Amino acid sequence: MSEDDLSGDAGASDRPEWRNFYGRRMGKTMRQSQKSYLSEDLEALRPRGVTHEENPARVPIDPAAIFGNDAPIWLEVGFGGGEHLVHMAARYPAINIIGCEPFINGVAMLLGKIRAAGVHNLAVHPGDARDLMDVLPDGSVARAFLNYPDPWPKRRHHRRRFVTQDHLRPLARVLARGAEFRVATDIPDYMRQTLEEVPRAGFALVRHGGEPWGDWISTRYEQKALREGRVPDYATFARR
Repeated sequence: MSEDDLSGDAGASDRPEWRNFYGRRMGKTMRQSQKSYLSEDLEALRPRGVTHEENPARVPIDPAAIFGNDAPIWLEVGFGGGEHLVHMAARYPAINIIGCEPFINGVAMLLGKIRAAGVHNLAVHPGDARDLMDVLPDGSVARAFLNYPDPWPKRRHHRRRFVTQDHLRPLARVLARGAEFRVATDIPDYMRQTLEEVPRAGFALVRHGGEPWGDWISTRYEQKALREGRVPDYATFARR
């Protein structure tokens, strides 16, 4: 696959107005505190110009405008309850991190953790990561994370996984050359597909095995996997 195939115009002709989304938007009834986080905190942390309502022409946004500075941007796709996202924001205060999560209960959990940690270098897109990647400029992201994504275990649902070209090609476009893409999962078949599909999208495998990264924090999803006897697996790729 050529570099030209992975980059391109960020105009409306290349960005679908509607696409399938698979997964939950909401779960069980939230606590009143979580509802308060959503009503009081989310709007200030949400990047502007990402939704189709705000930006129907899909004009590229300025990442520096999200945070008011030009620090490097990291991206976490599907942050779950937000443990890893907040941990990385606290550990790397000179980095700006955007988290994407369409599951609103998870967003509420993250907002509570942000309050508790007092971090200020986070932005939250409460929706499909592809909508954000539509409008980020080419090469604007310095690192990306995919931690314990929805496994979609049935074979007929494998096309719904993030590690398909419909997701990976937009990710490759917004990642800078040499940028790191980390994947963690406890599902062997998910890692199999990851190792097959990610290199096809313009990445080189750097590291794969059972040892996590030095700055890793074990999330609630990983702890659940360990309790149930599943083995975590970690892979690092670099954008070619």
